[in-house]
Amino acid sequence: MDCCMDMGNPLFSTKMGKDAARIIRAALNAAQPDTAVRRALADLPAYSGRLLLVSVGKAAWQMARAAYDILGGRIDDGIVVTKYGHAKGAVGKLRIREAGHPVPDTASYRATQEAMELTGSLCEGDLVLFLLSGGGSALLEKPLLSPREMDDITRQLLACGADIVEMNTVRKRLSAVKGGRFARLCAPARVFSVVLSDVLGDPLDMIASGPAYPDGSTCAQALAVAEKYHLRLSDEARTLLMRETPKYLANAEARITGSVRQLCAAAAKTCAELGYEPVTLTAGLNCEAREAGSFLASIARYHGDSNKSLAFIAGGETVVRLTGRGMGGRNQELALAAARGIDGMKETLLFSIGSDGTDGPTDAAGGIVTGETAGRLRDNGYDIDAALKENDSYPALKAADGLIFTGPTGTNVNDLSCLLLKRP
Repeated sequence: MDCCMDMGNPLFSTKMGKDAARIIRAALNAAQPDTAVRRALADLPAYSGRLLLVSVGKAAWQMARAAYDILGGRIDDGIVVTKYGHAKGAVGKLRIREAGHPVPDTASYRATQEAMELTGSLCEGDLVLFLLSGGGSALLEKPLLSPREMDDITRQLLACGADIVEMNTVRKRLSAVKGGRFARLCAPARVFSVVLSDVLGDPLDMIASGPAYPDGSTCAQALAVAEKYHLRLSDEARTLLMRETPKYLANAEARITGSVRQLCAAAAKTCAELGYEPVTLTAGLNCEAREAGSFLASIARYHGDSNKSLAFIAGGETVVRLTGRGMGGRNQELALAAARGIDGMKETLLFSIGSDGTDGPTDAAGGIVTGETAGRLRDNGYDIDAALKENDSYPALKAADGLIFTGPTGTNVNDLSCLLLKRP
């Protein structure tokens, strides 16, 4: 698959913009799950009964298509559950369902019920091929409390800046399918999971809240998260947080197929091909988005007098602490904060994207800024500090041609940020 971008953005017609576009394409193509899924299926366990496929997450359609290309008629039945706009047509006889993300909706609950009914009466010789990617926490959901309260708790966690591990530690205890419970529902059939990681460190019990893997978190940790962020919880929800999740699953095994390291490695390789000296700072970026943007800008200023072209690469997943009611996402907020720090710098560019092609509740994948962006915003009447305070990065970047659009990419392995310093 060749990931494409909307090249209508004039920044991508500049020399450095063309470099950025090439780096983005190479990174996204390297992180496609097709090859990794095929490799993982070489270890598919033997089975004597039926073979069912359940694929869930933002990359669910792409993963299911790769598996179907190999297994085809061997698959007796199956379902694909992905985010709205991420399905790209029929995949054999599989049922294709789209649902809400990052907050589950009625379609999420309905698709989950279908998956549970599909796998609810299996026999010992049957096998469930479970293809899982980020976003599964919202897309595969059957709450143990009212959907209304579940939605409210999810929104609280998103608004307070909780990281993905903290969020999933809470959410898996409020669900009938998270924290290993989906695999338990499939018993006595075996569950073979192929997992595309969007969680730093690739913890299998946290990716999409670990529906088919023993849970390593504890009730005490879940309660600590609730206390840390002062979550509003009913008595029923607090009782559920004290109910332990499965710690052992005899019928489940899993394979990790890809992670953010692929993004970083491909970006570094392409930067080198373009004449930049690449420096991979981390594949575990985990802080507030605006702080990450300020940090990358400080690196740009420190190396501003370098006589060689440099590229600084960071992979991971930042968080946004909501202080306003604007529109944006973590990558857009990172880029906007960086624009303030690189104001006036020549031959300097920074981009930050979500590998799945979406950033927060917007249609953009992320943001791209240069040393001229802050000046353009001032000319258009925008105050960067005010926009950041209102979490209103989308309209600000739009006014400065700073939005990146890729559409759904077919993968989901965290975010990629890249700072380019071009020298003759």
